[in-house]
Amino acid sequence: MFNKFIASILPYFPKKFIWIFSRAYISGVTMADAMRVSKELNAQGIRVTLDVLGEFIKSLDEAEANKQEYLDLIEETQKNGINGNYSLKPTSFGLLIDKEVCYRLMREIVAKAASYNNFCRIDMEDSPCTDLEIELYRRLHAEFPKNVGLVIQAYLKRTYGDLEKMLDMNTPEIPTNYRLCKGIYVEPAGIAYKKYEEINQHYLEDLEFMFRNKIYVGIATHDKPLIEGAYELIRKYNVSKNMYEFQMLYGVTPKLRQSIVAGGHVMRVYVPFGEKWFGYSTRRLKENPKIASHIMKAIFVKG
Repeated sequence: MFNKFIASILPYFPKKFIWIFSRAYISGVTMADAMRVSKELNAQGIRVTLDVLGEFIKSLDEAEANKQEYLDLIEETQKNGINGNYSLKPTSFGLLIDKEVCYRLMREIVAKAASYNNFCRIDMEDSPCTDLEIELYRRLHAEFPKNVGLVIQAYLKRTYGDLEKMLDMNTPEIPTNYRLCKGIYVEPAGIAYKKYEEINQHYLEDLEFMFRNKIYVGIATHDKPLIEGAYELIRKYNVSKNMYEFQMLYGVTPKLRQSIVAGGHVMRVYVPFGEKWFGYSTRRLKENPKIASHIMKAIFVKG
């Protein structure tokens, strides 16, 4: 309870204090920081997905600026020879302001990535965005089937049904490509599973569905039981190494990450950066209140 209380009040602390926590989980504020961290990870045999932090914007001018930053990022990534792709949050391109503008801006980014034979992942946000983001994915996938994928959240009760409905896009020649995660947004119990065991059960059910239907999947988790469960399913379905990868957040469970790499599996690390790091950081705090007590200690030690 104490840790949860601390996590709830930390967003009201000065940003320099929150940065004590954030610097371990964010590559930095600038694109140069993201390039540096990406090169370090690539040198360890780890791929990356790059994300410019920022979401739920208030104007289409912000959406346009975010699009331009991604176009610049793609050029910079190519110039630096980074083995990585891109994560896109639709609300940072105006999804909840004007979905057609959002589509146009995101199409431009995906087209730019596709011109380099690269790939963009559409992030899944909170439940009011789910249908809009699936629709967006369908539209972009129709034009760029090799170059765009979607995030799937196992804790939503609708997810298995969504996977079944999207099977029409999956072909042996070009499998659909999903990142499977648990889900981080606070959702009502009516639409989301709440218990740890329940979420894990549905995560593995969703993963098995993907393996059974020969869908490419990014297994995004730091949860050891889920990783062990994934290993079992990989063996059960004899899944080729070119049909899945493991994915983790930058700065989280590095030893577990290295053990997966040592086992010969593909690993991709999510590398966030940008000036709008504060919202991302406070969300991480709410997910893991135990970290809050470490921040409080760090504040007083630094102070």
